[in-house]
Amino acid sequence: RGYASSSVPTTKMFINGQFVESKTTEWVDLMNPATNEVVTRVPKCTNAEMEAAVSAAKEAFKTWSQTSILTRQQSMFKLQQLIKENMQRLAANITEEQGKTLADAEGDVLRGLQVVEHACSVTSLQLGETLPSISKDMDTLSYRIPLGVCAGITPFNFPAMIPLWMFPLAIVCGNTVVIKPSERDPGATMILMELLQKCGVPDGVVNVFHGTQEAVKFICDHPDIKAISFVGSDVAGKFIYERGSKNGKRVQCNMGAKNHGVVMPDANKEHTLNQLAGAAFGAAGQRCMALSTAVFVGESKEWIPELVERAKKLNVNAGHIPGADLGPVISPEAKKRICDLVESGIQEGAKVLLDGRGIKVPGFEKGNFVGPTILADVTPNMRCYREE
Repeated sequence: RGYASSSVPTTKMFINGQFVESKTTEWVDLMNPATNEVVTRVPKCTNAEMEAAVSAAKEAFKTWSQTSILTRQQSMFKLQQLIKENMQRLAANITEEQGKTLADAEGDVLRGLQVVEHACSVTSLQLGETLPSISKDMDTLSYRIPLGVCAGITPFNFPAMIPLWMFPLAIVCGNTVVIKPSERDPGATMILMELLQKCGVPDGVVNVFHGTQEAVKFICDHPDIKAISFVGSDVAGKFIYERGSKNGKRVQCNMGAKNHGVVMPDANKEHTLNQLAGAAFGAAGQRCMALSTAVFVGESKEWIPELVERAKKLNVNAGHIPGADLGPVISPEAKKRICDLVESGIQEGAKVLLDGRGIKVPGFEKGNFVGPTILADVTPNMRCYREE
């Protein structure tokens, strides 16, 4: 946190079709996870700025909701093409701000692109239903109509995919949107706003502001926001669901998980070991679908040493370095939390088969790196088992 400095670029807001500098005095330093050097400063936007974003969305809804569904569909056709053309640019930004490998970053964009492609099917997805003669002289008809201003609150781990889960489908259905991307890596969202401007979407249909807890509370409480979509941690999700619901909003929260794999002795060994390594350590484990627990049944237990050997061979490096398999985790605090969880497992009786703590990556000694780590003899009462 600090004051904006002319020597470091700042991240702008996107309000009513304009990229705007915040007038706030509070900023968050966004660090490259591989170097811990400041990449940009992200504003904690003022109440007036957040209010302006919602007002722009509310005003735009009046006309956008009445726009032909074919016109809205055309904007999605254009957006998916522009995302394809800017795939490398988006991926490079994600690697710089979030740390994941370039291959993972391209996958991040690709998974979001697939949602935009799905949004292109809106003309069939939005069909209503009819049922004639449910009673004498009575038919039923159902219509799908837009709600109004919707809000998206996105996490750090998929900076392109998750915003693309939210705003394309919302706007193609006739809603308008305000987005609060993660303050740790909002760059991909801002690039997507540049692309959206070229798609014929009117000013105010999508707006972006930045912040932390106060911005989340603003979204939960604002009477003009009708729905909230959130992806992130359990703690934040439960707070948003409760506070937003109490204020009469539709709220959907996709939160954390503790995923298990059960390995049976008749499984294909090579395929299983490859999939376990990818599921556990891909994206440096920073995804809600990461496989953190594997239960080996019967003879499959004999495969564990081979799994350890495969994990040892994974290349831990800065995300932009060719051949990197694992990049850094998002922050020094995240690294400490992971290392503390590993230590708690050891203290509670787990056996270390592979310890990724203390790894040093040449040229990136200040990075937030944690190597592949495998604990055995873990029991359900251990903290490392219970926490994501």
